[in-house]
Amino acid sequence: MEKELQYVDLVEQPIAMHPKKFAMWLFMVTVVMIFAALTSAYIVRQAEGNWLDYELPGIFWVTSGIVVLSSICLQWAYYSAKKDNLAQLRIGMVAAVVLGIAFLVGQWYSWVALVDREVFFVGNPAGSFLYVFTGLHAAHLISGVIFLIIVLISTFRYKVHSQSMTAMEMATTYWHFLGGLWIYLFMFLLLNH
Repeated sequence: MEKELQYVDLVEQPIAMHPKKFAMWLFMVTVVMIFAALTSAYIVRQAEGNWLDYELPGIFWVTSGIVVLSSICLQWAYYSAKKDNLAQLRIGMVAAVVLGIAFLVGQWYSWVALVDREVFFVGNPAGSFLYVFTGLHAAHLISGVIFLIIVLISTFRYKVHSQSMTAMEMATTYWHFLGGLWIYLFMFLLLNH
């Protein structure tokens, strides 16, 4: 008796990711590329000379602490959402939003401090780079604060809980990314100033 060969197709499960999360990750990759290009340009231009020496505003230390604290609050909110602890979720979200706004206010005061030290956007490239770094980061942070506010509103509408975490996961990932990006920029400026 002749045996028939049977072919069994093993279908592999594709790696699945929510389309909005995928789009967010692509966006974050482009932001990394932009800041990598800017920091590379900073190093190249600094090496050419004619570079203004000035002190970084001390408020950068404060804003760095604020952004780290906001990430901690948001992570606490995330864990609270996973446990369906809606009261702690809302407190964590409110704290993260308030601290995000405080960071932006602090960045504004850093620009005021730069102007007081006669470091302007136009004139010397050293000042121009600093304004571009902080301004571009602030623009992304504004989008992050808006995203956090949207998620905060969703928490009061009972749309964020252990069974509905997509928006919360995206907000947390994006906010941690922005915080990490600021820490990178601040350390870069401290080391290459």
